[in-house]
Amino acid sequence: MLSLVETIAKALVTSPDEVAVREISSKGDSIVIELKVAEKDMGKVIGKQGRIAKALRTVVKAAATKQNKKVTVEIVS
Repeated sequence: MLSLVETIAKALVTSPDEVAVREISSKGDSIVIELKVAEKDMGKVIGKQGRIAKALRTVVKAAATKQNKKVTVEIVS
């Protein structure tokens, strides 16, 4: 899941070197993934009215469902 989030995020931003993805917690089947991008790229990852962030979470959730896991993606600055 981490590589999926990282690949998508790096494709969206202008500074892919500043993209950091890490797993915060993992309890059973639940995983929390933290996505950190540069301040200037925050708008590109979130999108208008949060549409890109929602799409990112949907794709990750679909991939996690195939592995019988629940994944939450948090975007931080």
